[in-house]
Amino acid sequence: MPRRSGAETQALLLETAKELLLERGVANGVAHIRLQEVVRRTGLTTGAAYRLWADQEDFHRDLAAAVVRWRHDAPVDSTERAVGALLEAESSLDEVIRIASARHVATFTAATAGRSRSSRLFLLALAVRATAQACDGLRDASRDRHAESVAEFMAFYQRVIDRFGYRLRRPYTMEQFAGAMAALGEGFGLHALEGLEHPDVIIGDDDEAVAGTWTLFGVCVRGLVGEFLIMKEDPAEPEPDSAGPDPAGSEGGQDQDQEKTVFTRTTAQ
Repeated sequence: MPRRSGAETQALLLETAKELLLERGVANGVAHIRLQEVVRRTGLTTGAAYRLWADQEDFHRDLAAAVVRWRHDAPVDSTERAVGALLEAESSLDEVIRIASARHVATFTAATAGRSRSSRLFLLALAVRATAQACDGLRDASRDRHAESVAEFMAFYQRVIDRFGYRLRRPYTMEQFAGAMAALGEGFGLHALEGLEHPDVIIGDDDEAVAGTWTLFGVCVRGLVGEFLIMKEDPAEPEPDSAGPDPAGSEGGQDQDQEKTVFTRTTAQ
């Protein structure tokens, strides 16, 4: 068998350490993964490991950054799976938000054994990112992951709002919208890590919101969508320059925008 390079040995050890961390769960943390144990699992010698890392702390820094960059699939894949059939069925935007949000919540609030690998990796990376101030390498990895996710979701959200004939309200940008959505999803993800129960909101036909059983996450998503998006007057209307001034140039023009509600009232049972 050809001899491994230093980079290949490092990759093998980090991959083994990540799987060990995933196996033990988020609560154990990176600091509980001992380099000596990882070496034993790979069948390598301790000397090979310590030629790569000076000590445990050095190893843990690289492991934390590797965990943050670790993905099972592309950032937007699970969301696209959740809404794909709904979009094909020509569901209302309300229904897409309600059902897709509930499916998303289910992925990170299920018992650990019931979570998908993708969801477990998301929560693991989220827990490690919460300590990103610990070192520059981890902070850089966290920022890279955030930027990658936001870029993918910007394209996804644009496809969805085009599908329903909406545009961004001035002066908001798609990057701001995607960033707000990311913060919301990650916030509820942290709640799941803390063991907090995710509440449902039961909305009746006589209530002042869209009827149905909503997750709190879904209600919040709907609130963000209502603030950031507005129906296009003309389906062929191009996206406005988000950085530019309001061409209406008056409070009256803004009031007219506010009257064009983003949602149709539907009963979602």
